Amino acid sequence: MKPFAFVFPGQGSQSVGMLDGWGDHPQVLAAVAEASDALNEDIGALIKNGPKEALALTTNTQPVMLVAGVAAYRVWMTEVGVAPAAVAGHSLGEYSALVASGVLTLAQAAPLVRFRAAAMQEAVPVGMGAMAAILGMDALKVIAICAEVTETFGENSAEVVEAVNFNDPGQTVIAGSKAAVEQACVALKAQGAKRALPLPVSAPFHSSLMKPAAVKLKDQLDATEFAVPQIPVINNIDVSVEQDPVRIRDALVRQAFGPVRWVECVQALQARGLSTLVECGPGKVLAGMTKRIAADMQGLALFDAASLAEVKTSLLEA
Repeated sequence: MKPFAFVFPGQGSQSVGMLDGWGDHPQVLAAVAEASDALNEDIGALIKNGPKEALALTTNTQPVMLVAGVAAYRVWMTEVGVAPAAVAGHSLGEYSALVASGVLTLAQAAPLVRFRAAAMQEAVPVGMGAMAAILGMDALKVIAICAEVTETFGENSAEVVEAVNFNDPGQTVIAGSKAAVEQACVALKAQGAKRALPLPVSAPFHSSLMKPAAVKLKDQLDATEFAVPQIPVINNIDVSVEQDPVRIRDALVRQAFGPVRWVECVQALQARGLSTLVECGPGKVLAGMTKRIAADMQGLALFDAASLAEVKTSLLEA
């Protein structure tokens, strides 16, 4: 089997019934039970029945996406048994990657991501922050225009907008205060962006407005025992592989209020000689981005029994 990387999706890929395609696979049931015990809540019922609105609450989305990614990984390891050469995760997905690499157990990670979600939501009141996807503009130009817009509010203003997710060469997500994001969308379109799409999120994730959340998260991370990774994990904030648990914790703290450098993460995986990325968990968002980041890389998706067979076949054929 040719070498490959597993990448784990973040918020936005959740859907009601997203684990149904695995049937009653013992590894999926075990992952759901482990997370449910850790959170003292029936996560399986929430995933299976929703409602969609409950699943979309960030305090629910983060743990259910963690569970879905880890469950898919465990099924792969049970059914196929070939470990990825490296792992990475988009935003929240980095926690799934850390579980896959043995740094955290699922029972440790589930309460951590729920705490992270709550801290992020508390950092900026609902309705005060915003995010938008900017399509068809170079990332450096997006950064520059966001800086110009922030400056227009004055030196000591709480209004801020920043580029926070570098998803692919033609898609950069911005975040910040609602007024600044709205003004930036107008400016970006006026200066050549094809589209500026407001995102249905409840907080300006990965912006500097999340620093209060990071302070709280640091205490939780410091109180959690981290193991040395068994598989290289490329992190979002530095696009680096860390072995020292202290440095892994620090990267997670900074990730909360720093950008997701996904384009560079994919390029770093490619630089390790990996030509296939397998998105491990619901949806095909990261698999779709892969080709747009690196034209000669292959993006596959692993989210149910049928896709597992397809991924296995594809990796064996090469």
